[in-house]
Amino acid sequence: MSTVTEENITVRVMGLHSISYCERLFYLEEVEGILIADERVYAGRTLHEEIQVDNADIQRVETFEHTSTVLGLTGKADRLQKRDGNWIPYEHKTGRSKSDGKDATAWEADKIQVIAYAILLEEQSGRTIEEARVKYHRDNKLVKIPITEELRQAVLQKLERAKELHLQQERPPVAENPNLCIKCSLASVCLPEENRVVSERNYTPIRLFPPAREKQTIHVSGYATQIKKYGDTLIIDKKNASGEWQKSKVAVNDVESLSLHGTVQISTQLLHYLSYQNIPIHYFSGGGNYIASVNKSANSVQRKLRQYSALQDDAFCLYLTKRLAMSKCESQLKYMLRTSRENRRSEQVDAIAKVRSYLAALANCQSVDEIRGYEGLIARKYHGNTPFLLKETVPPEMIPKGRSKRPPKDRYNAIQSFLYALLYRSVLQAIVAVGLEPAISFYHTPRTNADPLVLDVMELFRVVLCDIPLVGSVNRLSWHTKDDFLVSREKVWLSDSGRKKAIRLYEERLEDKWKHPVTDYSLSYYRMIELEVRLLEKEWTDKKGLFAKARLR
Repeated sequence: MSTVTEENITVRVMGLHSISYCERLFYLEEVEGILIADERVYAGRTLHEEIQVDNADIQRVETFEHTSTVLGLTGKADRLQKRDGNWIPYEHKTGRSKSDGKDATAWEADKIQVIAYAILLEEQSGRTIEEARVKYHRDNKLVKIPITEELRQAVLQKLERAKELHLQQERPPVAENPNLCIKCSLASVCLPEENRVVSERNYTPIRLFPPAREKQTIHVSGYATQIKKYGDTLIIDKKNASGEWQKSKVAVNDVESLSLHGTVQISTQLLHYLSYQNIPIHYFSGGGNYIASVNKSANSVQRKLRQYSALQDDAFCLYLTKRLAMSKCESQLKYMLRTSRENRRSEQVDAIAKVRSYLAALANCQSVDEIRGYEGLIARKYHGNTPFLLKETVPPEMIPKGRSKRPPKDRYNAIQSFLYALLYRSVLQAIVAVGLEPAISFYHTPRTNADPLVLDVMELFRVVLCDIPLVGSVNRLSWHTKDDFLVSREKVWLSDSGRKKAIRLYEERLEDKWKHPVTDYSLSYYRMIELEVRLLEKEWTDKKGLFAKARLR
């Protein structure tokens, strides 16, 4: 079994560019393998493609790629050009050059990058390279960089530091200069502004986290349904009641994830294609239970090792559990108070008083088991209060008789359980995207097939994403007691029409926006799930005190 040492690490030249910009950016990209292509990255790729096409028949321009086993460095230069018998490496940038007041100069990270290419070229050719150049296309400036021994040593020092970081399990700190973060493609992963909220009193964070989802979640249900691919388009074939096939199409580039309900048919080839495109696929049973997913995760060994190490600490798990339980239970209490402002019944008064007393006791709990006990007591009072939230016009079949889970015993619980299954999918997808291990948790224990960390994070969103919209829909008489449900003696579950209503209810709720207390700006609930997972990770990587601060108002 080989051991990773500085001697057998190979660093990309692009990694040297990243480390010169920000050591944390380098670590996220090169060590943890987190790569996000934003509009600036796409613009750079397009520029390089245009350069290659425009100069395809010019002999003095060629692609140069070399790996130095001696240095442990590899890279591919944009182009080389021969002048007066000497090769000159070029680097093209979409942005502006740096100015010293008079002349255009190269930014430090760009300088390190192009000099690194020169060093690789020297090793490959056996010649001394005397000059490198960087072309900035925003202001049309060509910067010539004489290659000195000082610059060569600066590259080698960055290379040595890069190898040191490869062997480090902890992330480097957030950059001190906030201006670097504004232009960083990984700001939504790093969350530097959230760190500064903790470190600097009265700090107003800049929005670096995306406010809403950019693509759509596709739900496909039905027993006679097939999904195919034609080019970059998904074709959904479904038989209607008359036995005729109906087709619908959606561009793959518009798909955020795919949820399959029941016995939808999908080919192995399409599974491979969607996995390659990093599009998660989630499977639900015909009865609405979450079954499994094909959810591709980036290289996240360091993230999972940090998670495992942190959650071995019982005191730390107690700290996280208490924050989570207080957030969930306080939101439940506030919903009970909000919905009983007028004509509060004696049963509601008693339930609210009990919940208040349980919350006070929960705040002083000294063990996770104690917290579970009080959280369970509050949950029973909370769910027992549901019938008082429903209007008199609601059909009696829609009024729940307590909380029944596996299986749901009435129509209300059938909808609620399905909404919770949809929430499970959203949280699992966010956890995998962040790079954490869903099976390693601090509160729930692995008693069923459900991943305990997913169940942990779900507690923050059950009220706001599932319970509130469900009560509203029942009060609006949105559900047909016969057509939307399948009823047996032992179980009630949603019909195809009922499932479609529940999916629409949940997906529309995900798009609603809410001001988060940490960021102090509004973002969709869809994005808020991912944000909370990243704030949870910060509890053991950067700053404590950011996770589970949200409360229902």
